[in-house]
Amino acid sequence: MLFNSKSDPKKLPDEELIEKFLKTGDKTLFGILFQRYTHLVFGVCMKYLKNKDESEDAVMDIFEKLMSELREHDVRNFKGWIYTVARNHCLMKIRSEKKMQMTNDEEKLEGLVVEMPEPMHLSTKVKKEIELTNLEQAMTKLSDEQRTCLELFYIQEKCYNEVATITKYSLNEVKSYIQNGKRNLKNYLSTTNG
Repeated sequence: MLFNSKSDPKKLPDEELIEKFLKTGDKTLFGILFQRYTHLVFGVCMKYLKNKDESEDAVMDIFEKLMSELREHDVRNFKGWIYTVARNHCLMKIRSEKKMQMTNDEEKLEGLVVEMPEPMHLSTKVKKEIELTNLEQAMTKLSDEQRTCLELFYIQEKCYNEVATITKYSLNEVKSYIQNGKRNLKNYLSTTNG
C-alpha cells in the first residue's frame, strides 16, 4: 500500500482508511469515514423516518453498528454499502414501530372482520367476500372524519402524526376519530351479523 504516515489521513481514499482502520483499530480513522458520510446517512434516514430527531439517533446507531460490521464484510464501495446499511436500518426501524403500534391495543381492520360471526357451512372464499362487503357497507355509515382517519391509519398504514398532517386534524382528534370509528364499525358489524 502506498501510504505516507506523515500524510493527512483525511485525504486518504475510503479503501485505504478502511484498510488502516481494520489493521490498527484506530477509531479516529473510522471517525474520518463517519464525517465523510454523515450527511448521506442523515439524508437516507430523513427520507425514510421523516423526523429530524429520529434520524439523528438513527445515524448514531448506524455508525455504531458499522464499526463492528466493517470487520465482518469485505467492503469495496463504502459509499454504496453505507447507503444500503442505512436504508435497511430505517426499514427495520419502521417495521418494528408498526408492529409495536399494531400490538399496542390497536387492531387491524382485518381483526374486525375475523371477529364477525359466520355461517359454518359457507366456503372460506364466500365468507371473506361477505365479510368484506359488510365491512365496506359499515365504512359508509361512519362520519367522513372517522372513515378518512381509519383508511389512512389501517389501510395506508400511516402513523397518528402522518394522519394528523394529511387531514389537518389535531393529534387528539385523529386518535378520537380512529377510536370512535372502530367502535362504530364493531357496533354496525355486530348488528348486521347478529
